[in-house]
Amino acid sequence: MLWPMIAITLGFLGIAVLGILAVRVFVEVRRLARQVGAASERIQRAADDLERAAVPLASRLHGAGRD
Repeated sequence: MLWPMIAITLGFLGIAVLGILAVRVFVEVRRLARQVGAASERIQRAADDLERAAVPLASRLHGAGRD
């Protein structure tokens, strides 16, 4: 009777450890998703800034090529 109780206890502890690890992975994935979202927004803003800065330069270059 002792061995089946030990086996059940170890099985329960194993499932509990897997559950805890699953929760930790879930939390880290959510944190990573937030960081990726923030980085994506920063990249988009930088691309927009670059595009706004390139328009006057391109028009000046285009105008200089006609002279």
